Amino acid sequence: MTSNTYHQAPATVAAAPPGCPMHAQWSPLDDDYLADPYPIASALRDEHPVFYAPEMGHVVVTRMEDIEHVFMHPDVFASTNVQDPIFPLAPEAAAILGADDFDPVAVMSNRPEPDHARIRVYTRRGFSNRRLKALEDYMRERATILLDHMIDAGSPAEYVQALAFPLPAEIVFRLLGFPPEDDAMIKSWCGNRKAFSWGKPSAAEQADIARGMLDYWRYCRDFVASRRDERADDFTSELLDAHDADPDPSNGTGISYREVESVVYGISFAGHDPVTALLCNTLRCLLPRRDQWDALCADPSLAAAAVDETLRYESSQVSWRRITTQPTTLGGIDLPAGTRLLLNFAAANHEPDMFGDPDTFDIHRDNANRHISFGKGIHFCLGAGLARMEARLALELLSQRLPSLQLVPDQTLSFFPNITFRGPDQLHLEWDEA
Repeated sequence: MTSNTYHQAPATVAAAPPGCPMHAQWSPLDDDYLADPYPIASALRDEHPVFYAPEMGHVVVTRMEDIEHVFMHPDVFASTNVQDPIFPLAPEAAAILGADDFDPVAVMSNRPEPDHARIRVYTRRGFSNRRLKALEDYMRERATILLDHMIDAGSPAEYVQALAFPLPAEIVFRLLGFPPEDDAMIKSWCGNRKAFSWGKPSAAEQADIARGMLDYWRYCRDFVASRRDERADDFTSELLDAHDADPDPSNGTGISYREVESVVYGISFAGHDPVTALLCNTLRCLLPRRDQWDALCADPSLAAAAVDETLRYESSQVSWRRITTQPTTLGGIDLPAGTRLLLNFAAANHEPDMFGDPDTFDIHRDNANRHISFGKGIHFCLGAGLARMEARLALELLSQRLPSLQLVPDQTLSFFPNITFRGPDQLHLEWDEA
């Protein structure tokens, strides 16, 4: 594998840096942490701001100041490992992904400088104000149709399948130009990607996921090839136009054909699964707090603030990763080159020195947008504007159409076991029917 391979599994679980504090019994995959990471993350932050977690072989960083330092120094703390599996791959999965034609390259979240900046020039165009405005009309139309179906089916409803999963997936698929008739097939390949890169699947599960990833990559390659021959008004065609105009990255400005394929492969997953979690988490935060839900119903312009406070208080992304490129010191701990870091957003977003009364959800909080859930610096999330827009539109529609909406009482929420993305597998809602 080359250093620019999209997914590169570690050969071993890394040992602790000398002198680094350790929490031998804690793992972000523990059941109690998956159920509610925030009080545990805050306790860990208060005890040791930087510590080693032996199960996953990562040094955990919990304070906002240290996490922001990591993001703002990409030359020291590289992003090259963010799409990699946490644990070594089982031989069965490695054999499947060893297929000659499985060769996506790192392009955005996991590509270092200077190539990251070169490619981001092109990918940023897909999320321009012009394209987001065009998508907003489609987004509102699709959300309205999905909500109509949910209301017509009657109370109660399961929100993930009714709206929170199909809407973000369809938005990003339309952005790229994927045809609607392929939606169900593409979604079936996306389901377990969280387990591959951010979980601890069994050998058999890894092999099954790997087969889906191979099929997914082949689909993306075939789709890009079809757009190469017949362009349309979509982001894939824009990338191909850019490639035609400047196909040689060696000059420091172009984008290669393989990079176009890999951007499509990456965005088609990253652009929707975390947004599904965000759509659910906004309701999990708002609906039990009737005063804040009622305020939103009375004033839909509060939706944007509610989204940012959700991203702080109950984020759909509770961690991210980095790896050191050279010896450095962080939070008073010496780290050798090659140290894998887990940046704990759950701890940082509830840091009392930055957010007063951090364990209270408040849509009127004046600095909620200081959360770190989209990252910071050169790797700030490319789709942050799109995610915020989708969540805002969903809240505006729900609050105006279903002001009596509430969570079904006594439901038990479950969360897909992974270290980074957090949203309920199902969310049951009910409302007063006329």
